[in-house]
Amino acid sequence: MEKHILVTNDDGVTAPGLMSLAAALRPLGKVTVLAPDKNWSASGHVKTLERPLRVRQTILADGSPAWCSDGAPSDCVALALLGFIREKIDVVVSGINPNANIGHDVTYSGTVTAALEAAIAGVNGVAVSLDRPEDLQGAVEYGPAARVAAGVVAQLFQRGLPTDIVLNVNVPYGDDGEIRGTHITRQGLRIYRDELLRREDPRGRPYYWIGGETPTGVVEDGTDYGAIKEGYVSITPLQLDLTAHSRIEELNNWGL
Repeated sequence: MEKHILVTNDDGVTAPGLMSLAAALRPLGKVTVLAPDKNWSASGHVKTLERPLRVRQTILADGSPAWCSDGAPSDCVALALLGFIREKIDVVVSGINPNANIGHDVTYSGTVTAALEAAIAGVNGVAVSLDRPEDLQGAVEYGPAARVAAGVVAQLFQRGLPTDIVLNVNVPYGDDGEIRGTHITRQGLRIYRDELLRREDPRGRPYYWIGGETPTGVVEDGTDYGAIKEGYVSITPLQLDLTAHSRIEELNNWGL
């Protein structure tokens, strides 16, 4: 039976990374696109409950049909899996994000949390991000990352994984021949350099903007950040269980 792939993202349905991803996945099965109608970067895991969600048809730049919603990335996945898309969905693939999602980024990333929403619903999820150079001039080339994503999904279909596992895929920027291989990794350490900027509007009222320099990370063997900085694709298996199991016994001794 033909596999059915749902493609979404957090950059909006018109983002070129989404179109490249959908095109690369079509040889593997039927592809349905349902993505936000605007950019939701760094939106985290959102479930919209206080207002209605609207969905409309649209056309991608390559002429292929798609759906878009005024909800968040995780809303799009929930809409599809709860019945808006009537056919059974075998995997949700989210991306391609134009920046890496590593370490603690996964808690902020709409790309990753869309895949986590799939896992909550008992469907395999894959998040795909590209480590675009900060000083890149011109259009972003998504082709190599899209082909990596297709290879990961093909292996997922062949080998299978428990549905509570999400694969967080980060791809170094460059041509196919420049990618040195693939490493299975753990989450690394992301270093944020955020700053709170205080400004005033024309009426003298203060407002605040979270800014700062682009985050970096610690290059360490076995981690997502270490792998992509060495030119390797990083695939990190994430799980929904966030329990710090090693601390349960210690907390039991608190006498609470």
